[in-house]
Amino acid sequence: MNIPKPIALAAAMFFVTTLAATNYYISNSGNNNNSGLSQQNAFQTIQHAAGLVSAGDTVFVANGTYAGFDLREANGIEANPIVFKALGDAVLVNQPGPIRNDGINIEDCSYIVIDGFKANNMPGNGNGIRVVLSDFCVVRRCSCDNNAERGIFTAFTDDILIEYNVCTNSVDEHGIYVSNSSDRPIVRNNVCYGNNNIGIHFNGDLSAGGDGIISDAQVYGNIIYDNNQAAGINMDGVENPIIYNNLIYNNHFGQGIALFQQDGAIPSRGAKIYNNTIIVPPDGRWGILVKEGSNAGTIIYNNIIINQHQWRGCIALDNTVGFISNYNILNDKMSADGDGSAVPLGTWQALGFDLNSILADAPEEIFIDDDAGDFHLKAGAQAINAGTGLVQNIVEDDLEGHPRPIGAAYDIGAYEFGTPTGLANVEAGTVKLFPNPASDFIVLDLQASNLTAKEIRLLSLKGEFVRQFPPDSQSLNIGGITKGAYFLEISLKDGRQLLEKVIVH
Repeated sequence: MNIPKPIALAAAMFFVTTLAATNYYISNSGNNNNSGLSQQNAFQTIQHAAGLVSAGDTVFVANGTYAGFDLREANGIEANPIVFKALGDAVLVNQPGPIRNDGINIEDCSYIVIDGFKANNMPGNGNGIRVVLSDFCVVRRCSCDNNAERGIFTAFTDDILIEYNVCTNSVDEHGIYVSNSSDRPIVRNNVCYGNNNIGIHFNGDLSAGGDGIISDAQVYGNIIYDNNQAAGINMDGVENPIIYNNLIYNNHFGQGIALFQQDGAIPSRGAKIYNNTIIVPPDGRWGILVKEGSNAGTIIYNNIIINQHQWRGCIALDNTVGFISNYNILNDKMSADGDGSAVPLGTWQALGFDLNSILADAPEEIFIDDDAGDFHLKAGAQAINAGTGLVQNIVEDDLEGHPRPIGAAYDIGAYEFGTPTGLANVEAGTVKLFPNPASDFIVLDLQASNLTAKEIRLLSLKGEFVRQFPPDSQSLNIGGITKGAYFLEISLKDGRQLLEKVIVH
């Protein structure tokens, strides 16, 4: 069979890449003169392996403390990315890499996965993890604390996925910062708190080159709290973002969500803001701020927005044209005149907005314990079954992965009320699973808690049986299971039942 030369070359390259994929191992007790091809013959530094990797290779790093690494001009492919993966939950990068002050720097690359690292205490202008000029990359299950600039920073990174990370206490700026014309970013299921500036920030940065627009961002399932300036989620120059199932509370001196234009090429516009829970403290500003031009195509449905500021309120608009808001729970403070004043909900409704929305009860009547940061809905809360199904094409589950709706209609806010599995007398968060999210195996540690299993089953979020494991299993094989969220049901010999959430990616 005659294959045209370009196709033949591509096929050959794919075949060789697949066969030549190599696993490298890193350990504090290793030596860079070793082969690096087993844990017994591990390298000592991550940087040494970074100089060797090609498409399909994986670098496994054992628990320990390491200097950072710098990866440049290395390219995986979609089926065979280059993966740097922590083997345990204590792989700490606490010194910069060899070129910049960042803990992990990915530059001029594609299809790179960074999974499970802690990157803390970077000095100067350092970020915990920096990904620039690199497309189709993943930063997953990492923890970034007390870094001089930001936890995770990206620039000119199309199709980046940032998920299940914890970004805290950035000294100068933000927890997560997506910048410079980065199209189709997905930022989901992260926790950002204690940062000096914004929890999660998007900026098209026209002044830095490119078109200055971040298109089609997806931002969902994030928990953002106790950040110190500007906003929980900030968007400058972002087109058609979807922002849903986020819990945003106690962020100081700023908004819950802000849509605007400063350095972006356009005002952030066309936003779909659905099923978020936003609590603004007394020293905050607006729940959702929609600046001039950001009104166009923006829709706000099914959000709980409670503002404790003396006079600022839930939603502020500079321009009402093309803007839609309804089915929310709100305080009696709104504005169609920007940041300068507030009017009652009735005046706002006379403009045609929030005609089916509800004035908020006291927080203690809505949430389990808002003082303790538990914003699950209380039985009988006004949010239950009060939302609209107009969000169904985007919002299929809640912040914890429970399917929506559970009852007669969508609930308002980030959490859906009820237990979809119908399981009773369960305890959550009792045992340790690692890694989680996972793709092949999860290690289950019952012995550390002196627990003995009688039965271990994997269930769908609707309680449907998926897979059973031997009761003495320590390593659970989840290979071949469809990506998504599940429950691990562990029946103990003492009669208790444990329920742990498992993410398969």
